[in-house]
Amino acid sequence: MNKLPLYFRLIRLDKPIGTVLLLWPTLYAMWLAADGVPDWHLLLIFTLGTFLMRSAGCAINDYADQDFDKHVKRTAQRPITSGRVSGKEALAIAALLAIIAFCLILPLNALTKQMSVAAVIIAGTYPYFKRFFAIPQAYLGIAFGFGIPMAFAAIQNQVPPLAWLLLVGNIFWTLAYDTEYAMVDRDDDLKIGIKTSAITFGRYDVAIVMFCYAMHLVILLLCGWQQGLRLWFVAGLAVAAGIACYHYTLIRDRDRDGCFYAFRHNNWLGGVIFAGVVLDYALR
Repeated sequence: MNKLPLYFRLIRLDKPIGTVLLLWPTLYAMWLAADGVPDWHLLLIFTLGTFLMRSAGCAINDYADQDFDKHVKRTAQRPITSGRVSGKEALAIAALLAIIAFCLILPLNALTKQMSVAAVIIAGTYPYFKRFFAIPQAYLGIAFGFGIPMAFAAIQNQVPPLAWLLLVGNIFWTLAYDTEYAMVDRDDDLKIGIKTSAITFGRYDVAIVMFCYAMHLVILLLCGWQQGLRLWFVAGLAVAAGIACYHYTLIRDRDRDGCFYAFRHNNWLGGVIFAGVVLDYALR
C-alpha cells in the first residue's frame, strides 16, 4: 500500500495528458464509424481501454528507458530510474492493465480482438524504436492512433479505407506534438544517443511541426467532408488551425518551457476537433 503513490506515478495518473491525446482521435473515429452517436457501452469500453493501455504503455516505456532516464533531468526521478519501483513490478503492472483492457473487449467481435493484439505489440515495442529509428514519433503515432481502426472494427466489423486515412492523419498530429515534447529534451537525448524527431529534423524542426499540423487538419477535412460533415465540423478545424498557429509562437524560439506548454496544449486542439464532429452530427 505504501507504494501505491509510486505506482500511480509510474502509470502517469498525475499526468493525464497522454490519455487525453489518445482519447480524442478514438472518440471522433467512433462518431464517424457510427455516423452519429455510438452505443454508450462501446464508448465506456473504449474510454476505459484507452486509459488502461496508455497506463500499461507508460510502465513498459519506463522499464525500457530506465538506464536512459537517469541521464535526463526531467525523468531522473521516475519511480523505476530512482530505484523505488523494480523493473519486475513495472512489467507486472503493465501485464495486469493489459489483461484488464483485453477483458473489456471480450463482448466485442473477433476482428476487434485480433486488432487489440496488434495494438499491444505496437505499444510494447515502441520504446525500443528510439534505439535505431530516426523518427520514433511516427511509430508512436500508430500506437496512439490504433484506437481509430479498432473503433471502426467494433462498430462496423470492418476497417474501411477511411479509418486508415484517419490513422495517417493521427500520425501527422503525433509527429507534431511529440516533436514539441522531444524538443524539450533534445540536449540530453543527444548526449545519451536516443533518437528523436527533434534531433532528426534539426533546424527544420519548427517548420516540420507546422507542416504536420497542416497535414493532420487537411486529412481530417477530407475524411469529414466525405462523411457529410460541414459547418460545425469545419468550424472546429478552423479553431484547431488557430491553436496550431498559437503553438508556432510557443515553439519558434525553441524555448523548453514554451515547447512543453505547446505539447500539453494539444489537448485543446484535439478537443475542438471532437467538439466540431459532435456538434455537426447533433445539429443536422
